[in-house]
Amino acid sequence: MLLQDKRLNLKSRIFKLESAVVAFSGGIDSTLVLAVANEVLSGRVLAVTAKSDSVPERELHAAQELTRALGIKHKIIRTEEMSSPNYLKNPVNRCYYCKSELYAKLSIVSSQYKITNILNGINLDDLGDHRPGITAAKEAGIISPLVESQLNKQDVRNLARDMGLSNWEKPALACLSSRIPYGQPVTTKKLSMIDEAEEVFLEEGFKEVRVRHFGNMARIELLKTEIPSLMKNGLYEKTI
Repeated sequence: MLLQDKRLNLKSRIFKLESAVVAFSGGIDSTLVLAVANEVLSGRVLAVTAKSDSVPERELHAAQELTRALGIKHKIIRTEEMSSPNYLKNPVNRCYYCKSELYAKLSIVSSQYKITNILNGINLDDLGDHRPGITAAKEAGIISPLVESQLNKQDVRNLARDMGLSNWEKPALACLSSRIPYGQPVTTKKLSMIDEAEEVFLEEGFKEVRVRHFGNMARIELLKTEIPSLMKNGLYEKTI
C-alpha cells in the first residue's frame, strides 16, 4: 500500500469515530494520531497526557506546547502506577501495569466528556517488540489507528513531515523506569536521579541520552556521533 493510501485509510478510520480521546505522550506517533483526528473530526478531540514520576517534566511541557500550536484541547491527568506493588517490583511486564493504570484513567476522562473512543499511538513496528502495554490496550478496548492503517515508524515520520508537524524527527522515548534493570525496584529517588542526570546532558545540547541506573553505578548511552562532544567543556571530567 502506498503511503498516501495509508494516510487516506487512517483519516477514514478516524473519521468514522465522530469523537475521540487521544492518549498523547508528545511523541511523534501520538502526535500524528492527534493531528489527523483533529483534522477529520473537526476539533471533536481531546488530548490527554499522563503526569507521573516516571515522565520527565520537560516532556509534559513539550506536549503542552504541541497542543497549543495545533490548537487542540489538552488535559493532563495524574496516574498512580507508583502506588502499584506490581509496578514497583519492576517485572518484565512492568509496562502492562503502567498502561493499565493509564487506560483506566482515560476511560474515566472519556466518560466525563461523553466520548466513546480512546486512541493510542502504537504503530505497526511496535507489534514486533516486547510491549506488554499492547496487552493492556487490547484489554481496555483502546483503538490503535496506526496499526489498523498498516503504518510503521518510518511511515509515521514521513506523514508527520508532510503534514508539517514540528516534532517529526523527535527520537523515540521510553519512560524513566525503563532505565532501571528488570527485577530492581522502581523508586521515586531513582527516577529523580535519572531525570536530573539526563537533564544535564540535554542542557549541553545532546539530542539523545539514556542514563541506566545500576545501584552505585550508571551507564550513559549517547549517539555515537555525539560521543566526541563529551570531551568538550570539561563534561567528560564531570561525568566520571
